[in-house]
Amino acid sequence: MKASTLPLAAAATLIQSSLAAPASQPPSYPSGSGNGSSGGDALADYRAGQVKDAFLTAWDGNTFSNSFGGWGASAVDAFSTAIVMELPDVIDTILNYIPTINFHQTAGGEEISLFETTIRYLGGILAGHDLLTGPLSQYASNTTAVHALLGKAQELADVLKFAFVTPTGIPHNGLYVENQTIDTSDNNINGIATIGTLVLEWTHLSDLLGDTQYADLSQKAESYLLNPSPATSQPFPGLIGTNVNITSGQFLDASGGWIGGDDSFYEYLLKMYVYDPTRFSSYRDRWIAAADSTIQYLASHPSSRPDLTFVAEFDGKSLIYQSEHLACFDGGNFILGGLVLGEQKYTDFGLALVAGCEDTYNSTLTGIGPEVFQWTVGSANASCSDSENSNCPGVPADQAEFYERAGFYITNSNYILRPEVIESFYYAYRATKDQKYREWAWNAFVNVNTTTRAGSGYAELNNVNAPGGGAKNDFQDSFLFAEVLKYAYLIQRPDAEFQVNDDGKNFFVFNTEAHPFKVVGTTAKAL
Repeated sequence: MKASTLPLAAAATLIQSSLAAPASQPPSYPSGSGNGSSGGDALADYRAGQVKDAFLTAWDGNTFSNSFGGWGASAVDAFSTAIVMELPDVIDTILNYIPTINFHQTAGGEEISLFETTIRYLGGILAGHDLLTGPLSQYASNTTAVHALLGKAQELADVLKFAFVTPTGIPHNGLYVENQTIDTSDNNINGIATIGTLVLEWTHLSDLLGDTQYADLSQKAESYLLNPSPATSQPFPGLIGTNVNITSGQFLDASGGWIGGDDSFYEYLLKMYVYDPTRFSSYRDRWIAAADSTIQYLASHPSSRPDLTFVAEFDGKSLIYQSEHLACFDGGNFILGGLVLGEQKYTDFGLALVAGCEDTYNSTLTGIGPEVFQWTVGSANASCSDSENSNCPGVPADQAEFYERAGFYITNSNYILRPEVIESFYYAYRATKDQKYREWAWNAFVNVNTTTRAGSGYAELNNVNAPGGGAKNDFQDSFLFAEVLKYAYLIQRPDAEFQVNDDGKNFFVFNTEAHPFKVVGTTAKAL
């Protein structure tokens, strides 16, 4: 099916790989295309072209499911990637589709996530608007539809804003849009990632509209995270617990880290400052506090590979020597902090984290990192948790050799097409222009492209450390389009206004779904 004629019904959202389709051969690459040391333009152009081909493969041959509201999540998530890849047929297809979405009705009346809807749909629409009215306006073949994007984003926010009608203004995350009710099974609790990863999108919408109501809603909710209570919920300066009572605004724990459920709260502290340094200097200060505490208290080196650096989780002041694929965005976030704040210590720490996450890829049979991994400190038989090493078992016997070589052992071997490792390679290259990060990104892309390819799309893997990735799960998440393929493509492309650190400045900032927003104030690195 050609992208230009792809049928996008309002009930079609998350694109899945079609395992029932005729099997296709895994892609092959000419000699010298994978591990060469050249960073020349011809090689980079070739690699970017291969990533673009993978995007079109995933786009052209897909079936649909009704996840994320039945609103076409993969189409909207793919929008900004298609624009930066300069794919006019795909751009037009999505641009003409977005106005047909009925945000007032979901597929089957299903529950939606305020967080997921914000980062994928609202983020994707706003980024498309910014790119097509800005540096890539030559691809705006239908200017009426481009200008209508902003109204569609406002329509979506108006549908969602009832979530913030609570005693504190902290929103509920689980929503039923048809009758404007919330999921009462949340026990009146929300988490810092799902609260704190709204502020960039909702503030940007307000700025574009000249209407502060959306920014005010998200920033009021954020205020409880910037000023956490009780004091015990902040075991280290800037590092806070995870769960918050929606009615009182009080934190319910003091555990967390740069992991799922917490991650993008810390990410957005910095990115709000990149977006507008004048208004959001207090967010910068909170990020600095969290970053400094992470370096001082959470940085950890595996007993078998002390050359590696990972970031531990915490429960109060006790450390848990565990991390996730999701957390591997942290290297890129520290590097961005180093660039915009002119602090080399953050860049250096970020590059160390990037190297650690690259190790999780190059150590497995597939060349892809696992969903969750652990390590030990001290002796090889030390436990994975807390400073006394007494809270959990040590290295499993069947992974002892692997741990000695790799510096981690696997506790969840899945790979669900996540982007975070390639994302951090992208930031490392944009900061240093060191060709090895292009190589690492290319190797990761080749491994993902050859191992997860299934029929006419891409599928999740059950075991990254088994031949061929083990069994496959027939599901292709929309962030394959939004993030994996965008970062793999942009790292091979030259400077551009929408690239991070373009000629020492950031004219755009990427939301957590890799949708680029035009910044209010241009933030320059100080070197």
